[in-house]
Amino acid sequence: MSLMTVKYLQELKDRNEKITVLTAYDASFTKHLEQAGIEVILVGDSLGMVVQGHDSTVPVTVDDMVYHTSMVSRVRERALLIADMPYHSYQNKDQALENAKRLMDEAGADMVKFEGAGELVAIAEHLIKNNIPVCGHLGLLPQSVEELGGYKVQGREQTAADKMIEDAQALVDVGVEIIVLECIPQILAKRITTEVDVITIGIGAGVDVSGQVLVLYDLLGITPGKRPKFSKDFLKELGQGKSVTDAIANYVKAVKDLSFPAQEHSFN
Repeated sequence: MSLMTVKYLQELKDRNEKITVLTAYDASFTKHLEQAGIEVILVGDSLGMVVQGHDSTVPVTVDDMVYHTSMVSRVRERALLIADMPYHSYQNKDQALENAKRLMDEAGADMVKFEGAGELVAIAEHLIKNNIPVCGHLGLLPQSVEELGGYKVQGREQTAADKMIEDAQALVDVGVEIIVLECIPQILAKRITTEVDVITIGIGAGVDVSGQVLVLYDLLGITPGKRPKFSKDFLKELGQGKSVTDAIANYVKAVKDLSFPAQEHSFN
């Protein structure tokens, strides 16, 4: 079975078929994702909160990401594998390249993801010129949540919305082919997806993006405490006697048939 490619994801987008993405942090859950047909696996620095017990993603290290990405890559069979670059691991070109190479060469990722634009566009360009594919991330940026004033919807004001579109285009101009859009109004996510030639993956961004991503632990209802509005417990929905793979397959079906996310999982 051949590995998933960005070219194939672009073909899905071109024929209006939604792309399915989930996080994974270890080998066992990765096998469930593969069995259910997930197209992209994200080893997210969200592991800092759902696995390590931190209050944010900030304490996650490059060593942590290499460790968890390695577990996933060992058993990954088909899905495209993206690894997050953690907080303060891409502050300059040399540092970013060194850490990205670890995630690619040592851990087995196909692509790295980092948050933001602005000065970081040059970082993305540097990585891409060195044959490291980059996934962008705009909207709510968990690594910068304190600067953003907490976990709030981003891009509601016109100036902020216009700036996000500019940022998306700037990333695309240097070769970024996938951008995660987190916690932004559905209408803005639709604008970016329509106006910028890029694959958009939404989390709390409505149904009009190219695909959806969720934290696996939210999807299975095992994240303790209050879960985000944009998440859904797909295992609970199926009822007793269903498996983890069943729940993930249900998520895949719901994304593909446009029943997820519903309006209740989106922002105006």
